[in-house]
Amino acid sequence: MSWRSPHGTPLPSWRDRTLLMGILNLTPDSFSDGGQLTTPDAALRQAEALVAAGADVLDLGAESTRPGSAPVTPQEELTRLLPALRLLRQRLPRTALSVDSYKAEVARVAIAEGADLINDVEGGRHELRGEASPMAMVCAQAGCPLILMHRRKEPDYKEFWPDLLRDMQESIRFAQLAGMRPEQLWTDPGFGFGKTPTQNLMLVRNLSQLASLGFPVLLGTSRKSTLGLMLGESDPLRREPAHLATVTWGIAQGCAMIRAHDIAALRPVVQAADALRRGPRWTPG
Repeated sequence: MSWRSPHGTPLPSWRDRTLLMGILNLTPDSFSDGGQLTTPDAALRQAEALVAAGADVLDLGAESTRPGSAPVTPQEELTRLLPALRLLRQRLPRTALSVDSYKAEVARVAIAEGADLINDVEGGRHELRGEASPMAMVCAQAGCPLILMHRRKEPDYKEFWPDLLRDMQESIRFAQLAGMRPEQLWTDPGFGFGKTPTQNLMLVRNLSQLASLGFPVLLGTSRKSTLGLMLGESDPLRREPAHLATVTWGIAQGCAMIRAHDIAALRPVVQAADALRRGPRWTPG
């Protein structure tokens, strides 16, 4: 079975090609583009541009997750999020809308207002009570897909890949205990979250280890600081060559969707990488 929106919005098949998720930051302080989308109309214009460039999913975030950013209350996050979400849902009825939040309360309201999936940077572990994941319970009850990102507060791994895979398997187990159906779950290795630059590169180099768990993988490396170190480039907007290299390698390793800022630059690279991955099974068009 394929993943399904709680609202019947058509969700593209990740089995046919690598999907593209366009980033819409509704925050004043995101690391590369905070404060640019200050009104719902500005968010709509950017959303329409991303869709025209080829985005399959739009990911709306109303709280920055950059290192050192200050947390916001659920109410403040919703105040930033809902005007844009409502407008996009009205004007782009057939576009899949994701909400980037780790708070179950925010997810519950966002789904009710039209969100088709939730992208959780805490992997369903925020306010975890024993084995009960509030986020997974909200998504399971609504019939909403959930992306579980891997994140540790510190890069305190004894053995990097075995530790990461155990963490992810535990998040998946919590989600399924809450009633999440397997086809509604995605994983994300958490590039740039609680990992050293070397560990970030290991994520992409051996991403097939995460894909081997059997769930589609989202990869988000766009503009992150590790890419700057690779190129000796402090300006996030000048890191696109390294981003495209990580995308190509990630697709070869089996990722199913790429989360990025610049969809127009990304799309032809993903098309070419998909052709290379499919090899003899590739056909033009």
